[in-house]
Amino acid sequence: MRLSPTLSVYIARQLIIWFAIMLVGLSSLVLLLNFVEQLRRTSGQAGLALELAALQMPFLIQKTLPFVILFGSMMAFWRLSRSNELVVARAAGVSAWQFLLPAVLLGAIVGGVQTTVFNPLASSLLARYEQVDAENLRHTTSRLSVSPTGVWLRQGSEGGQTVINAQRIALDSAELLTVIFFVFENPDRFIRRIDAESATLRDGYWQIRDANLSTLDDPRRHVEEYRIDTDLTPDKIANSFASPETLSFWAIPGFLETLEAAGFSGHRHRLYWHSLLAMPLMLGAMVLFAAVFTLKISTRTSATRTIGAGVICSFLLYFLSDVIQAMGLSGSLPAIMAAWSPAALATMLAMAMVFHLEDG
Repeated sequence: MRLSPTLSVYIARQLIIWFAIMLVGLSSLVLLLNFVEQLRRTSGQAGLALELAALQMPFLIQKTLPFVILFGSMMAFWRLSRSNELVVARAAGVSAWQFLLPAVLLGAIVGGVQTTVFNPLASSLLARYEQVDAENLRHTTSRLSVSPTGVWLRQGSEGGQTVINAQRIALDSAELLTVIFFVFENPDRFIRRIDAESATLRDGYWQIRDANLSTLDDPRRHVEEYRIDTDLTPDKIANSFASPETLSFWAIPGFLETLEAAGFSGHRHRLYWHSLLAMPLMLGAMVLFAAVFTLKISTRTSATRTIGAGVICSFLLYFLSDVIQAMGLSGSLPAIMAAWSPAALATMLAMAMVFHLEDG
C-alpha cells in the first residue's frame, strides 16, 4: 500500500486542527463544571475552589482524551466528506486505508505523548490536589508511604503522634515485621522509641512482644509485652498509600517492586500502568470509529446524526471499559487482560466495520 505524503500531511493537519478545537471545548466545559463542584465542596471559597479545579484539570484532560480524539476525528472526516475531498481522493484510486493509516498513526502518537510526557505532569498536579484537598477539606494527611527503607505509618492522638517504620507488612495477619515505633508528644517532643521483631494490630491497639524501649533517660530496657493505642485498621492501612493516578508512568514500575516487597498487592497499580500503555492503541481505535461514522455520508447528511452516533458509540465504549476495569480491580481478570481488552476489542471492531464499508 503506497501512501501519498501530500495527502497524509493534509489529513493530519485537518485532524490536528479539530483535535485542538475539541480539546479546548471539552476542557473548558470540564473546567467550568469542576469549578462549580469545587465551589460547592469549599462552601463558596472561590480561591480554593479555583486552585483545586486547576490542579485536577490535567488529570481530567487525560480522562476525556479518547472523546477528544473521537469527536475531533469525526468532525475532520465529516468536513472532508462534505467538501467532497474524500470522494475525489477515492475516485483517484486512493483506498480508505491509505488515508486512514496516517490518521490512526497520528492518534497513536497522541496517545504515546499523553502516556510518556503529559501523564507525569498530570500525576504530580493530582498528588498536589489530593494534598490540598486533604489539608483544607478533609483535614487529614497521608498516613502511609512506601520507600526502599520500608513502610512508614503515622498515627495521631490527643496526646501526640506515633511514627512507625516496618520492613514488611503481613496484611493477612495484620502484623508488622522488623518494626520501630517513634513516640512523640505534641507538637514534636520525642518521648520513646520501641524496637521489636514484630507488632500485631489488635482491636484498638498494637500488641508488641519482646520489645526494647529507649528513652532519653533510659537508653535501653527490655519488656515482654507492650501496647500502643491506635485507631488504625487493616483496611485503613491498605487503602492509605498513594493512588496509582498520582504516580508518574515512569515511576510506577519501581514503586510496584517496593510495594510488593513491603507486602502489599500491586494489582491496582499494575492495571493502571498497563491502561496507560494501551492508550495509543485506544486512541487509534477512536480514529477508526470516527471513520466508520463519516466515510459514507453525503452532502445531505447532517452533523447531528454523525455526532449522535459518536455519542452513542463513546458511551458504549466507556461503559464497556468501565465494566472490564471493575472486573480487573476486583481480581476477576488479570491486570494485563483488563487493561488491554477494551483497546483491543475497540480496534478489532472498528477495523471490521471499516473493512465492511470499504469492501462491502
